[in-house]
Amino acid sequence: MRKEKVKRKQTGRRHFSSREALVAFQARSPTSKQKDVVQDKEEEESKEEVKGKPEKRKGIQALIQVQNPNTVEHKNFGGRNIGKTTEPSRRERKETEKAEARERDLRLREQGKTEQAKKDLERLAMIRLERAEAARKREAENAAKVQKKMEMNAKKKGVLASK
Repeated sequence: MRKEKVKRKQTGRRHFSSREALVAFQARSPTSKQKDVVQDKEEEESKEEVKGKPEKRKGIQALIQVQNPNTVEHKNFGGRNIGKTTEPSRRERKETEKAEARERDLRLREQGKTEQAKKDLERLAMIRLERAEAARKREAENAAKVQKKMEMNAKKKGVLASK
């Protein structure tokens, strides 16, 4: 059985047979610094050209010069609405109304004027009372334990003193 030969992918390195070939390749392909300088110059030139051109054509129109009498040039109507206020769309109105309603509801809740806020406040008051009662019971139990320990210690001392 023969093994098939497998071609491996090239790693991207160039192998030159002589020093002259290497120098010639480097002369043809600019380095990254040289590319940056060339790109900067091209950008400056393109900016100057853009200022002189009246309009930029898109797609295939930039490549083909067409003299079509039926083509319609788009006019800029942006100057008509200057100084006039337009009404917001239905969606925008709904969004603003929802936001205002949320803010109003939050303010009323903070003030405790809504039914839900009143119920919450009542619930909180009940919880506070329960916690206060539980704290009093714990204090009473702790005081009883301390009292009991004191009595036990007094009995032990009394027994030890009598011996």
